[in-house]
Formats: sequence, structure tokens, C-alpha cells
Amino acid sequence: MSKKVISTSKAPAAIGPYSQANFINGVLYISGQIPIDPETGNLVDGIEKETHQVMKNLKAILEEAGLTFSNVVKATIFLKNMDDFAAMNQIYASYLDENSYPARETVQVSCLPKNVSVEISMIAHQF
Repeated sequence: MSKKVISTSKAPAAIGPYSQANFINGVLYISGQIPIDPETGNLVDGIEKETHQVMKNLKAILEEAGLTFSNVVKATIFLKNMDDFAAMNQIYASYLDENSYPARETVQVSCLPKNVSVEISMIAHQF
């Protein structure tokens, strides 16, 4: 058993001592993604645009590992403001297969990296 570090230029590079994702024993652990456009390195703004960018970043990492959102078994969502929940939730759901929603929690936090509004991490399994 060995850990494989997953990295793609189609998602933002890690901005600290962590990997975009680690794959071990068929399980992919994806680090929290924030709404950075990997092509420009710029943050997108507004909860709708931010959520779309985060989901695109997560999708790119999943694809690099040969997986899709259907493989996701767990998601953790951090929101700066729980008032953004409905807008975030609608966009988040649009990327997923309603027959295979992952388990998840959503929590409000006082601050996120680069002062963004949303961060999402995921765990996926190679079935």
C-alpha cells in the first residue's frame, strides 16, 4: 500500500504544506478547495460564482484520479455566512447525481483562507 499524491494544473495549486489530494487503498482524500480560478490564480467573488468554481476545482481533482462526483462518499462544506446556504446548496447539488448524494455536513465558520465565502473538501471511493 502506498499513498499517491494527486495534483493537477486544472485546480489551484496548494498554497501551503498540503497536497490537492491523496489516493490510498482506493480512497481519495481531497483537500478543501476555495474559489480560485486555476487559469488566472484570481479569486472569484459572490457565493454563486464561488460555489461553481469550488465544484469545478473538485471535479478537476476527481478526474485527475480517474473518479467522478458519483464516487464521492463524504463532503464537508464551510460557509462564512449560513445565509448563503440555499444558494450554495442549489449549485452544489447541480454537480451531483441525485441517486448518489454523498454524506455531508455544512458548518458556518468565522473566517476562511483568503477571506472567501465557501470551502469544500471531499472524500471519494473507487468502487
